[in-house]
Amino acid sequence: MAIGQARTPEKGAGAANQALAAALKEAGCSYASLALRINELGRRQGAEPHYDKASVTRWLQGQQPRGCTPELIAAVLSERIGRSLSPSDLGFLTDQQRPVVSRALVYGEDVGDTLHTLAELGSTDIARRTLLGTVPFVAGALAAGQRAWLLWLVERPEQPDRTTPQQGNQPEPDHAPPSGRVEQVHAMIGMFDRMDNLYGGGGVRTSIVHYLSTEVVPMLQQRGLPEHQQRQLFAAAARLAAMAGWSSYDAGEYGLAQRYMTQGLRLCAESGDRVLGGQILAGLSHLATNLGRPDEGVALARAGIATAKYAGSPLGLMRLHAMAARGHAAQGHHRETATSLRAAEDRLSASRGADQESPWVRFLDSHYFQAEAALCHRDLGLAVQAEQLADASVRANAERRRRQAISRSVLATAHLQQNRLDEAISTATEALDTLSAVHSERSIQALRDFRQRLAPHRKEPLVQEFERTSRAVLGMAA
Repeated sequence: MAIGQARTPEKGAGAANQALAAALKEAGCSYASLALRINELGRRQGAEPHYDKASVTRWLQGQQPRGCTPELIAAVLSERIGRSLSPSDLGFLTDQQRPVVSRALVYGEDVGDTLHTLAELGSTDIARRTLLGTVPFVAGALAAGQRAWLLWLVERPEQPDRTTPQQGNQPEPDHAPPSGRVEQVHAMIGMFDRMDNLYGGGGVRTSIVHYLSTEVVPMLQQRGLPEHQQRQLFAAAARLAAMAGWSSYDAGEYGLAQRYMTQGLRLCAESGDRVLGGQILAGLSHLATNLGRPDEGVALARAGIATAKYAGSPLGLMRLHAMAARGHAAQGHHRETATSLRAAEDRLSASRGADQESPWVRFLDSHYFQAEAALCHRDLGLAVQAEQLADASVRANAERRRRQAISRSVLATAHLQQNRLDEAISTATEALDTLSAVHSERSIQALRDFRQRLAPHRKEPLVQEFERTSRAVLGMAA
């Protein structure tokens, strides 16, 4: 057989699962290449699958894959074919948990279904963490959600956001004041934000999911809420769903992060809040770029820019342009990265201050821009610029431990790129110390990236000592 030629399912092997056989044929995918990609995807997302072509043969003969392997198979074949496939599309049986995992990838037309999905996802998440923690990120499912959101955007008459106050948390004259229950939800969002900034998303994730699914979703399912109150609650629920996504991301549960953010985007449409919609798209962009799909990261950032372009939030647009820059940089696109960073800097300069912005973006500032720009310059190998920006971010973010840990890791890489090994190890050790107080898989991954770059220097005693001391936090080096 020629190299790269798809293997036709063996005679009789596809009889028990014709749907999987048809998908394999359409994808032009051999048994061995499917198994290899499933193993790669599973390891990237925290599992340790060990499948081979014999495993694929058994699935074609009707054997049900264990655990969340059907989602991994669907993710791989969705990627190869170019459209979203669910396990049931591939002929696999589903247990009681799997349906909500599949439904949560969908940007639904009926918001009632979205509320039901969020409630079920939350309760299943809390009750069966060992199952849901290995749910895969499915890049192929991103396009459908983007399309549905953008269709809503173009079909909705152009009008300013009606849900988020633009100054000092005071509503504009034609807004009804927030009700007690809306104020309560906003107070909880503020508390979760503070905990997240101090200790990382992993430490507060379960509390966010529980509050969203058991307190806020039931509020929205009540009949007879005044329209203004309902819009405000939908915006707050969308923000909480996005927070559940970010905290899942921070805990290394990437598939859950995608699902909570997707459902949050659908809730956001009910509120009409374009600033918040743009920020949820920024979160999905960040997720896609960091999980090896920077092309999707750029597309999601562009959808966010189109969403928030006329919403009156320069800081929100700054973040979206920065996310586009991250995606371009990860692909090695120097010119496009520079263009996006200039646009982000222009939007930052255009902001009249946090108190003139939507509450959803008031945490964004020049130090946020520096941190993201440092990552871009690191990825492009521009070490001097990366060092300057990362150093400024470290000095400015003493109270934001996660951001400081990530910026220290970027700074260490910039030192290494300039052949300053002693400084690189010293800075990376400081990042390691910061991680002792932060439950953040994103911060850990940033330092693992640095450690991988030490491979050419592994005979150096200094490097060997760092690898030894970092194992407790970073695990064994590859």
